[in-house]
Amino acid sequence: MAWWMWAAIGFLLLVGELLTPGGFYIVFFGVSGLCVALVSAVFPGFPLWAQWLLFSLLALVALLFFRRPLLEWFRSRSPAPQVDSLAGEIAVAMEEIPSGAIGKVELRGSAWSAQNIGDGPLARGQRCRVERVEGLTLHIRSC
Repeated sequence: MAWWMWAAIGFLLLVGELLTPGGFYIVFFGVSGLCVALVSAVFPGFPLWAQWLLFSLLALVALLFFRRPLLEWFRSRSPAPQVDSLAGEIAVAMEEIPSGAIGKVELRGSAWSAQNIGDGPLARGQRCRVERVEGLTLHIRSC
C-alpha cells in the first residue's frame, strides 16, 4: 500500500479519536498508521504483509505500554472539579442552636445536622452560612 494511504488512515484515526468520546484507544492506531506511512515512504519496497504486521504490532504495543501512563498523566494535570460544594451556602436554622452545639438546619430543601461554630447562639429561622462540611455535618455560623 502506498505511504500516503497509511498517512490518510493514520490521520483519519487521529481525527476519530478527537470526535468520539472513547476511552483513549484509537489514537494509538492512528500513530501506528503514521509510523507505517513513514516506513513505507523511506522503504518503498516494503511488503504489504509486513506493513500490516508492523501496523498491528505498533498499535498493540503502544496501547499496552503507553495508554495507562498517559491517562494517569492527563488526570494528574487536570484539577479535580468541585462537583457540589456546600461551603458558602446559606442555610436556615430549624431550631435554636447554642454556640458549639449541634442542631438541625435546612439547606436546599433538606434537613442537615449542623454544628454552630460561631460565637453566639442561632435562633430558630435565623439564616447562617456554611463554613465547611465534614461528612454529613455542616459547620455553620451566623451571617
